[in-house]
Amino acid sequence: MYNDYFGLKETPFSIAPDPRYLYMSEQHREALAHLIYGFNSDGGFVLLTGEVGTGKTTVCRCLLEQIPNDSSIAFIINPRLSVDELLATICDEFGIKYPERNISTKVFVDLLNAYLLDAHAKGRKAVLIIDEAQNLSANVLEELRLLTNLETNQRKLLQIILLGQPELRKKLSKPELRQLSQRIIARYHLGPLSRKDVSAYVTHRLAIAGMSNEIFPPSTIRKIYSLSGGVPRLINVLCDRALLGTFVQKERKVKKSTLKKAAGEVFEKPGVIKQYKNALALLLSVVIILIAAFFIFRQFNNNELKQADVYESPTPPALDKLHWHDNIPIDQSGSPAVLWLDKEISLLNGLTKETGFKKSFDGALLYEIQQFQPTDGLIPDGDAGFKSIIEINNTIGINEPGLTGIRENK
Repeated sequence: MYNDYFGLKETPFSIAPDPRYLYMSEQHREALAHLIYGFNSDGGFVLLTGEVGTGKTTVCRCLLEQIPNDSSIAFIINPRLSVDELLATICDEFGIKYPERNISTKVFVDLLNAYLLDAHAKGRKAVLIIDEAQNLSANVLEELRLLTNLETNQRKLLQIILLGQPELRKKLSKPELRQLSQRIIARYHLGPLSRKDVSAYVTHRLAIAGMSNEIFPPSTIRKIYSLSGGVPRLINVLCDRALLGTFVQKERKVKKSTLKKAAGEVFEKPGVIKQYKNALALLLSVVIILIAAFFIFRQFNNNELKQADVYESPTPPALDKLHWHDNIPIDQSGSPAVLWLDKEISLLNGLTKETGFKKSFDGALLYEIQQFQPTDGLIPDGDAGFKSIIEINNTIGINEPGLTGIRENK
């Protein structure tokens, strides 16, 4: 859209892995050198890793442009495959025919071995390149190792190049894959561009696209580096959108404000994402605390309900609700049993009065009995039965006989 406006022959910041646009930073030269060395060796694995968008695939395609024509290349870009699916895909890439609907690993391996021996006899080099190799399962990686056992006395028949993200290095460091790791003859990890390289990278791509004049001032180059972190793919996306914005504004040079706006359109905003994650984490913590509090409260409440019959002290009931003994009226004044019990309760409460004891079994006396009963595991019903009297005596330190006729079911 903006190519004619800026005098460009083609879009300079496409994310397609076009080798023509590969800027050979020192890191990319090292990465390509490792691939070339591995390709020219007598077999084994070559490993190239790097963060997303650092240029692994572009470097590999640059390698493919330099290899001899008498080479056989199998390039797999979707490695989420089972062992049989991988072998079938390798055969497809090399043009090896196999029985329809074959699921036998042995058939695939035998056919592949015959093909590799024939290629070796004709002086052809067979190379298998797997992109996004971090997605390979341990079983598939082990099968790849076994494929490198296809060899002559002088050399391996199959060269394997693995391209992947940093997780691939971690996966290959696991003990169960140590045999494969030992067969890696060249490995390199590709990092992001430096600030100096970013300037050269942008200039290089614009020059390849046909532009010689400056369109990104130094201040915007510094901003590109800070926004992209030096990752080539992010630089491409950001610069492409910034050029579009500059074209819409009818400007000739990209401004920092345009660059910032472009970044807001194509990138996630870390600050917003971080705040969202923090808020989500806080919300999750609050929910967890509320759930924990609910269960603790419910457990506490259940315990309270279970203990209510034994430990809660009810308020003194009305006189018409009292029952002292089946044969003793509740309002019997001057009853020896009532006088004796009132004295007992007074002594229990630390009182030494010898006069003024209650002449009737009223609500207050019942309440005092109810207050005492839970301390010894008795049901707080206010009924001064046999067990209640014994516990009262034991508490105040006297050994008096129980009341005659008092129920003995307490």
